[in-house]
Amino acid sequence: MQDVLRKRAEERIMSTDPNPHDQSPPNESLKSEFANDPDLCDIVTMFVDELPSRVDAIKNAFHVGDMETIQTMTHQLRGSAGGYGFSPIGDVAGEIEMESLNEEADISALFEMIEDLATICGAAIRPGKGKVDEG
Repeated sequence: MQDVLRKRAEERIMSTDPNPHDQSPPNESLKSEFANDPDLCDIVTMFVDELPSRVDAIKNAFHVGDMETIQTMTHQLRGSAGGYGFSPIGDVAGEIEMESLNEEADISALFEMIEDLATICGAAIRPGKGKVDEG
């Protein structure tokens, strides 16, 4: 199964198809809807700081073919992203969750969605600060 996942992902990478899930250009910052709320600044900052490890865990689950972990983590991220004012992150996480629930999931599309998630999470900025390091 892992070989099939990797092969399909590699085929998608080599494809010249435009990426339909591109939510945020790489150089564009993504700011929380609550960035100016002093009561939420600290927890929004913690959320942004945790994004790289969440994305890494989702990528690792994909590489080992662990759809259950992908489903769980993207479901959690979808909810928390919206709660912290990052709806675009939640939208992409929701797309990944839905695709991973499909028994006949398009693995190459799933790979692209996860890469899109990494890009959009990398664009998230802390309130009053710059982008978080992607580690």
